[in-house]
Amino acid sequence: MNSNHKPEEEADQLPEIPDKLPVLTLKDTVIFPNVIFPLSISDEPTIKMVNDALDGNRLVGAFAVKPTEEEKAQLQEEHYNVGTAVGILKMFRVPDNSIRLLAQGLVRIKITEIVQEEPYKVAKIKVIPPDRRRGPKIDALSRILLEDFKGVIDHAPYLTDDIKTALLNIKDAEILADLIASNINLTMEERQKILEIRDLETKLKEISNRVTRELKLLKLRDKIKGDVDEKVEESQKQYYLREQLKAIKKELGEEDEYSHEMEELEKRILATGMPEHAREAAKKELSRLAKMSPASAEYTVSRTYLDWILEVPWEKSTEEAIDVMKARQALDEDHYGLKDVKERILEYLAVRKLKQDTKGPILCLAGPPGVGKTSLGRSIARATGRKFVRIALGGMRDEAEIRGHRRTYIGALPGRVIQALKNAGSNNPVFMLDEIDKVGADFRGNPESALLEVLDPEQNFSFTDHYLDLEFDLSKIMFITTANVTHTISPPLLDRMEVIQLPGYITEEKVEIARRYLVPRQLDENGLKRQQLSFSKAALVKMVTQYTRESGVRNLERMIARACRRTAIKIATGESAGEKVSVDNYVEFLGEPKYYGDITDHPPMVGVATGLAYTPVGGVVLLIESKAMPGGKSIRITGQLGEVMKESAEIALSYLRAHGKKYKIKPDFFSKNEVHIHVPEGATPKDGPSAGVTMATSLASLLSGRKVRNDVAMTGEITLRGAVLPIGGLREKITAAVRANIKEIIIPEMNQRDLKDIPEEVRAKVLKVHTVKTIDEVLKVALVE
Repeated sequence: MNSNHKPEEEADQLPEIPDKLPVLTLKDTVIFPNVIFPLSISDEPTIKMVNDALDGNRLVGAFAVKPTEEEKAQLQEEHYNVGTAVGILKMFRVPDNSIRLLAQGLVRIKITEIVQEEPYKVAKIKVIPPDRRRGPKIDALSRILLEDFKGVIDHAPYLTDDIKTALLNIKDAEILADLIASNINLTMEERQKILEIRDLETKLKEISNRVTRELKLLKLRDKIKGDVDEKVEESQKQYYLREQLKAIKKELGEEDEYSHEMEELEKRILATGMPEHAREAAKKELSRLAKMSPASAEYTVSRTYLDWILEVPWEKSTEEAIDVMKARQALDEDHYGLKDVKERILEYLAVRKLKQDTKGPILCLAGPPGVGKTSLGRSIARATGRKFVRIALGGMRDEAEIRGHRRTYIGALPGRVIQALKNAGSNNPVFMLDEIDKVGADFRGNPESALLEVLDPEQNFSFTDHYLDLEFDLSKIMFITTANVTHTISPPLLDRMEVIQLPGYITEEKVEIARRYLVPRQLDENGLKRQQLSFSKAALVKMVTQYTRESGVRNLERMIARACRRTAIKIATGESAGEKVSVDNYVEFLGEPKYYGDITDHPPMVGVATGLAYTPVGGVVLLIESKAMPGGKSIRITGQLGEVMKESAEIALSYLRAHGKKYKIKPDFFSKNEVHIHVPEGATPKDGPSAGVTMATSLASLLSGRKVRNDVAMTGEITLRGAVLPIGGLREKITAAVRANIKEIIIPEMNQRDLKDIPEEVRAKVLKVHTVKTIDEVLKVALVE
């Protein structure tokens, strides 16, 4: 504020102010009494008003214009009613036809009436006399205000020491308040508020609050500025020292490490094989890096990014040597069984051998846990001579895990795909995406969406990682995915893959796997020699059937490991020189059996039918029991069954009620009796439609009083018209029937084609397989005449 104070001796006497004054409206300006202000005026009516005033008493009334918002609220008033009578001290004309004034505030005035509108406003006014009170409280408030304002002068760049000198000569509290109010940073509304306060004590308190606020802000500003200046000085100091060090090393003939590093990076960029777009990006980043200080945080980010560009295997490929016979041998050495799966893999490899630039399908190995999906990928890599890379997708919920993070994030890295390729050092490995069915989604995105591009041969040649922000060709990679189930994979992603179903192992296969692979591996891991521990085939069968229930062989290997550890104790203590696990002593090594098989040792009974079911751990034999009792409810179903299985029971009951006469069911049976269907084991969840024929047989036996054969097991879905529909998992179901000593099996006719997938040694143990189209055919075989 460039405002001056009127000498106090001149302000002691109140000037004579006429009762009418021209109205000078000022935008964003409030003039206080006893203060001199410079003004600039350019509009014609106001210039005329000033000229008329200069010809007369040189007095005008200065009033501040209200802000726009308040103008809208009070359209009838465009300026405040309280202002200051102003005396014009000097006037200067400038070439642009405007005038400059030096005006002095005299006394507060208030408009009582507007008496003239044209050519400029003239108003009747009333003088507001100053408050000249004195006293201890006024003196104390004045001193506090003066001391605080001196502090503002010391910190404020917009105030000069001349104001401090002027303050020392002021004794009147009203004049002191007006001078300080005109020289601190206040909004126009705050200035007007202070101008309108008539009570001196209230005015001093209000100004003191504003001065205290301004002083705190100025001190905080100085502190922040000091901290920044200190940091800048330190940075400049480091820069000068670094430059001096360079000059000293140059004079001594020593090598500049920083310059050497830049030269080495440039050589690596030229020597590393990469596409032209990647090379240009690396050169650009190196240019940025050379201009940075090694001490800056941005230097580390830029250097890390450059290292990633140089270490990614843009054009490093492993030489592929596909030998189909060698691949067949490798697959047979590493895995027992899985004939169809091995044939499909060999087909894939044969096509790659004949046409190396082919965009082959993405294989998805789907099957229960422990059947060898992951190890198949390793075998394929060994057979083709490629590197093997595996990333686990189970539980992944962040899309950035695949695509990487933007470099703007702290600690950003490329996605798992680029990281795995960098670790492999090859752009054409066998890349296994494990557990793709367990990918999740949350607020960070869905990784499946990113995998859509990775696993699409039509798109992945230009895969862009968010961190690198450069296109990378993934089309040379042989992608293999694994999953336990496929229904949890999104349809667009599943459409990009060819699903190869891996069935669970039957007992005979598990025994052979244990003999060939598991026993030798566990002997080696437990420090035993072949002659120190052996397993009879019968003991291995017991381990499979009585200690494990799984499609794979992981738990079986744990049982073998337990036997090895028991033997290790005996050998280490000198108790034995060697052991053999046989059918007579396996309990000694493994403990009591957990399961006792699915043997159906009950005689033919009414309402008890034997079904076959498929579970994630293989096939099982399922007994379904039906019982009638007096009551009004038609059916009760227990055994922790799913909705589909409950519906199968209702369909079976509806079919039998509709054909009650054919099966000699009493007409009043359902009105007098309640039917209860139970499926043991009650604690195990069960679902699926394949138990439909078994439920129908159990109910037909109950309602007709005919017994069900105990040597016949069945599977199939039924409809309301009595048709038997095909089911899945036939291989595992027939294996379970053989294990339970079942001699005859009833299956849907449309499943007859699946019998070729049953191992010959299993089929040889089944006396007869009945293929049926309707429930009537099932009942002819299953019920005792």
